[in-house]
Amino acid sequence: MKIPILLSAALLLLLLPGVPAAFSSQTPIKILVTNSVTPSPDRTYSTYVVYRGILIGGMRRLQMSNKGFKFTYKEDANYGPSLQSVNGLVRSPKRRTYWQLLVQTTSDKTIRPNVGIGCYIPNANDTIILKYSTY
Repeated sequence: MKIPILLSAALLLLLLPGVPAAFSSQTPIKILVTNSVTPSPDRTYSTYVVYRGILIGGMRRLQMSNKGFKFTYKEDANYGPSLQSVNGLVRSPKRRTYWQLLVQTTSDKTIRPNVGIGCYIPNANDTIILKYSTY
């Protein structure tokens, strides 16, 4: 019985005002939308995720605050959210196109995360690259 009581107390502390700032701080990120299939200008947006928050949270925040950024996703029971469209450009198995997720770190290294938008936790000042690509 001691463990549930301790967990309840810890959760209560997280809900109270004045909890450590690390749990409420903002992690700034940029989102770069680029298209390697058809010529179109790149678009860069600024947003943030909360401390240790996931990418899709920052994308939702950006979509609510910036009319120029829109995205849709499809929920998969096994793999989580799968990015379907960005700014009206829809992935298409028929045309063999998809949205690739890349991350440019602050050390200018570009990585391909092994998780998607529903699990990736950005670091401060990462540039998230949503790249329309073919396969």
